[in-house]
Amino acid sequence: MVYDGVPVAVVNVDQQASRRSPDLVPTALAELSRVDGLLLGFERTAGDEVQGVCGTPSAVVDLVLRLTRLGGWRIGIGIGPVEMPLPTSTRQARGAAYLVAREAIETRRTAQSLRLISALQGEGHGDVSAATYGGLQEAAWYSESALIALRALAGRRTSEGWEVIELATRTGTQREVAQQLGITQAAVSQRLTAAAVDEVDRLRELAIITVAAAMEWSR
Repeated sequence: MVYDGVPVAVVNVDQQASRRSPDLVPTALAELSRVDGLLLGFERTAGDEVQGVCGTPSAVVDLVLRLTRLGGWRIGIGIGPVEMPLPTSTRQARGAAYLVAREAIETRRTAQSLRLISALQGEGHGDVSAATYGGLQEAAWYSESALIALRALAGRRTSEGWEVIELATRTGTQREVAQQLGITQAAVSQRLTAAAVDEVDRLRELAIITVAAAMEWSR
């Protein structure tokens, strides 16, 4: 039976220059296992490629940010229906979302690249799709654009920037972050500013809204 409810996002992730680099798949799988909202967890499907299925827009955006931090991965996202019931492994699943996800990853061959393709047609429905972006193909284009922009901005962060953001998220105060890192609060503030925290957070919210539109997902 084909799933006729909210569409899903199948995500293919491929390591760049894998023949000249160590195998980064185990590290990526460990990081992607922390993403909330997965319908099927990520697993290695062939060579240096991993695949999983996201059930929520925030899961799509979260994995894009995590892979951006890791670096060296290209991403293909396919939005559409899948056959139900879902199997226990993404290797055994089928559906239109898988077909367009394959097309998306095969048409992005440069480092840090991303493409999103939708198998959906029509004008959309729900809280965000029709009212905000109209047709579903237009919504897919806007969501891809938002994710590319988010990836580009977050990709400028240094390892120190990612570290201070992670600590700030855990502790909630710059004072505690400064104590843990052995630096001043002013230095923490400077690292947060250089990491474009506010700008990335805004782009993240925009990306969630646009991906929601493409997935016909109502929050």
